[in-house]
Amino acid sequence: MASQPAADIINSIGGAENVVGLTHCATRLRFTLKDASGIDQAAVEALPVVLGAVPQTGNRYQVVIGGAVETVYNDIMALPGMKKHAGDHETGDVIADVKAAERAKGPRGKFSGLDTFFEILSDSFRPILGALLGASLFITFMALMATLEVIPSWNAPGVTLDPSWQFINLMWQGVFVFLPLMVAYNASKRLGADPWVGFGIMAVVMLPGFNALGLTDGAETVFGGKAAVVQIFGLPLTVTDYSSQVFPPLLMAVVLGLLTKYLKKIIPASVQLIFVPFLSMLIMIPLTAFLIGPMGVYGGAGLGNFLKSINDFSPFIFAVVIPLAYPFMVPLGLHWPLNAIMLLNIQSLGYDFIQGPMGAWNFACFGATAGVLFLSIREKDRLMKQTATGALAAGLLGGISEPSLYGIHLRFKRIYPRMLVGCLVGGVIIGLGGGVKTSAFVFTSLLTIPAFDNIPLYAGAVGASFFTAMILVILSGYKTPEQKAEFAAAQASETVATEEAAPVSTIAAPVTAGIAGTGTGTGTGTATAVATVLATIGSPVAGIVVPLADVPDPVFSKGIVGLGVGIDPTEDTVYAPGAGKVLVAQPTGHAFGLRLDNGVELLIHVGIDTVNLAGKGFAVKVAAGDRVEAGTPLVTFDRTVIEAAGYSLITPVLVTNPKKFGSVDQAASGHVTVGSPLITVGAK
Repeated sequence: MASQPAADIINSIGGAENVVGLTHCATRLRFTLKDASGIDQAAVEALPVVLGAVPQTGNRYQVVIGGAVETVYNDIMALPGMKKHAGDHETGDVIADVKAAERAKGPRGKFSGLDTFFEILSDSFRPILGALLGASLFITFMALMATLEVIPSWNAPGVTLDPSWQFINLMWQGVFVFLPLMVAYNASKRLGADPWVGFGIMAVVMLPGFNALGLTDGAETVFGGKAAVVQIFGLPLTVTDYSSQVFPPLLMAVVLGLLTKYLKKIIPASVQLIFVPFLSMLIMIPLTAFLIGPMGVYGGAGLGNFLKSINDFSPFIFAVVIPLAYPFMVPLGLHWPLNAIMLLNIQSLGYDFIQGPMGAWNFACFGATAGVLFLSIREKDRLMKQTATGALAAGLLGGISEPSLYGIHLRFKRIYPRMLVGCLVGGVIIGLGGGVKTSAFVFTSLLTIPAFDNIPLYAGAVGASFFTAMILVILSGYKTPEQKAEFAAAQASETVATEEAAPVSTIAAPVTAGIAGTGTGTGTGTATAVATVLATIGSPVAGIVVPLADVPDPVFSKGIVGLGVGIDPTEDTVYAPGAGKVLVAQPTGHAFGLRLDNGVELLIHVGIDTVNLAGKGFAVKVAAGDRVEAGTPLVTFDRTVIEAAGYSLITPVLVTNPKKFGSVDQAASGHVTVGSPLITVGAK
């Protein structure tokens, strides 16, 4: 049975009929749409289950869910009209419609070909991330046992393990030895070819019989004995070990995809089921064995050797550049080629030198998330606490950075500079220590630290990255002044709603209880008798009352932040409307959050979008934590500066914890003076 969040996601992207294909990775839903203009971005991001939404080139769209992505995916696939899209990429007539729509919109952009390349690379690897993650933990376990001297160095040449330990060692080898088959399947599917045909083609060059060709009489060894050349029908065939290789299956799938499209054009549909696979295999098996396979092996080795030469020339520079580059590479998908090279390094060199410096980036990312978690606990931000807790667990235990990156860091850009400092610190430590290597492909998490060689150096570096980023985020915060203004009131109301109702008394203002109940009923209810009025809020500034619905900002006018009224000021000083505590006092002077002694939470937002003035024209009189009384000045402002910049002076005055009360009503209209009745709050 489908869930409501699943239905809300589909409705927000234009409905099931707008979906061409849907897949998912470890954290994200990946949609291919007929028309991306049908997306309601704000509605998607507003859903509680969604950590973030990322439009892609063309009509592709990603929705970041986090660890619950598979559950949400299954719920979506259970919706009417969605089952046909399970695991789909665009196919048949639909792909023609999508391409026609994209052509009608004009060119995708200067780098559309590069975008497509990284999309293909991503789609080839992401379905097998779970298998790689599981295998990496077996590798870590073996490395830990060797470090504790329970077993000999399990990956050293000539070492023979006890049969029991050999069996445990085989548990991870299957994934990496047959990795080319998995990549061939996924890449062939992504490129429109029969994935099982791609799998079968790659399987031929991995058969024991194929490798045995290099041992026949007349075979000539090359490349230091790592490959052999044998004559097949008078043509030289290079025989090498394709286990763990990723570039050969990728290249094979590209050619197979093009060949499949051509064959489907020239072969009648009635016999395509037989002859398209047959001719594909007839052409592609020799082409892969004689040309594509060796090109992939040596091309990948060349790329790996190029990076190795940089690392050999200056391990320090390499160790610093890698973690500083990763925060910008991952959101663009540019890290996938490096993952392929890591696997190639292990297969060809016996070790990898990229994952160590990469760990500095990962732990700086997780440290920044830990800083956000600390602040969310301190600020009693329930939603951010939930997001940060899940993201931190996924990072520290699984080495997965996407929940942190998409759920938090890309939404709050102040985090990035702090995180980069953490990356730099970790990279410098690794560089000064001469680099860190590993003999296995693992996800950089707490659980995989034993898989790295020099464990103390690596642990110290990633620890420094983590705590540097965490401390910087805690000290400087992660929200801009505008984001603080938008969220502070809502966060305060969530906290107060869970507390027991405090005794409420009428605020100190020149008003009698008899005035209450004359409001316009703009709140959650209408006070109809003196006995129902718990408090009357005096006006914090002199001016003309503006009904909440007429405030020129939907965040306020729709009651998203709270209930109340607006005031168009006629004077230039805003005062506290009653005794209480200052919860938020923005240094820019545009917004203040108060908790009055009667239990009412207030947001006073001076002007609309005035945060953009960065404090120009404002003189703040209080700070967060200050005690105020009725009539205490909060801020003075220069209306000429604000109006010259083109911003509205209308000041929303909102009760941000309305659920605690039975009603929140406008109590005045026309002109009001400081302290005159503005809002009444009724009993629940």
